[in-house]
Amino acid sequence: MFKKILIANRGEIALRIQRACREMGVQAVVVYSEADREAKYVKLAEEAVCIGPAASAHSYLSMPAIISAAEVTDAEAIHPGYGFLSENADFAERVEKSGFQFIGPTPESIRIMGDKVSAKQAMIKAGVPCVPGSEGELPDDPAQIRRIAKSVGYPVIIKAAGGGGGRGMRVVHTEAALIHAVQTTKAEAGAAFGNPAVYMEKFLQNPRHIEIQVLADQHRNAVYLGERDCSMQRRHQKVIEEAPAPGIPRKLIDKIGERCVAACKRIGYRGAGTFEFLYEKGEFYFIEMNTRVQVEHPVTEFITGIDIVKTQIMVAAGEKLPFTQRQISIHGHALECRINAEDPFKFTPSPGRITMWHAPGGPGVRVDSHVYTNYFVPPHYDSMIGKIIVHGDTREQAIARMRTALAEMVVEGINTNVPLHRELMVDAKFMEGGTNIHYLEHWLADHKR
Repeated sequence: MFKKILIANRGEIALRIQRACREMGVQAVVVYSEADREAKYVKLAEEAVCIGPAASAHSYLSMPAIISAAEVTDAEAIHPGYGFLSENADFAERVEKSGFQFIGPTPESIRIMGDKVSAKQAMIKAGVPCVPGSEGELPDDPAQIRRIAKSVGYPVIIKAAGGGGGRGMRVVHTEAALIHAVQTTKAEAGAAFGNPAVYMEKFLQNPRHIEIQVLADQHRNAVYLGERDCSMQRRHQKVIEEAPAPGIPRKLIDKIGERCVAACKRIGYRGAGTFEFLYEKGEFYFIEMNTRVQVEHPVTEFITGIDIVKTQIMVAAGEKLPFTQRQISIHGHALECRINAEDPFKFTPSPGRITMWHAPGGPGVRVDSHVYTNYFVPPHYDSMIGKIIVHGDTREQAIARMRTALAEMVVEGINTNVPLHRELMVDAKFMEGGTNIHYLEHWLADHKR
């Protein structure tokens, strides 16, 4: 096992990794920008290194700064968390060439899965079902593009091969709009991701967003930890996540889970990862793989009893997975609400000083957050300031516990989206379960403030 790990991230995930290290008896080094000097994980750290100014390009995205911090603190491994450099194959390569262990997949796996075209091709070879579409990157010839769209059938969606986080995609309903949409998406992809390649998929009308959590070690062992339903989203950004997914037969989950495990073994995957699918009319369609820990990993931890972050660290140190697929079982139901520093209905960011922070408690309630009373939420980063996660024996009990937790949650001094979550927890369609990925957008349009 490692003696010392550097955490190359910020916010609640930095605190989450720090806690896992403490539990394992591993020293943790945190890095921080000048804007994060007052964060909880920095105050709790045994060692903390300032790696630059507030701008992430000069701090959390600076590979030389992070590797230098690992060198001066004698860390042995680097945990990238999520976001920032966590899915950057060049960073993973530089970490390992500098003599440190990257707590995540190999650079080769990140490259394959980070490019949506090569990821889709790898999944087709592994027998994982994919959304019908172009076999690879779209050609330059407009006539060929039109032919592909005709064979797929409208509406189609144009996606950036190097995209992610809900960016770099455009829905096309008619042939007349097709070529302009492809050219615009290419230009945007080149500017945003440094890769202008785009591909085409059938645009599914009312799918759900279902993902399969996997864990794999360096000894060709891999398992899946059930599924999560992340269909409650706005602008492709998840707002509420839950596990298991309501109303999907267990045999279908097991079938797709086994294919994900087979795909992991085929590409030599190691660490934690998530296969994301669109699910419609009893069929799963692969869309992408996230080669890192997910924001929503706690709901899976609640229903399986498995610590995903500790397992990431163990397999990076060369240990075998401490459980087999047969030993994994699902217990109860879990929900997660992302708490963002933003107007609950207009979604304008709301950075500033938190004058009161009171987190909820009680049976089956977990709050992952790096903030506290008098903490200043900086304007430079993602607006998420925490997560409320609850577990119950049934979905109904989990929803009741989330309602209670949200009622207890007090944040003053800034706006948060807690009022939005409170309303969604009493929404009839959400309570019924099985809403599609467009539901929240329609709900917001109907509840304009």
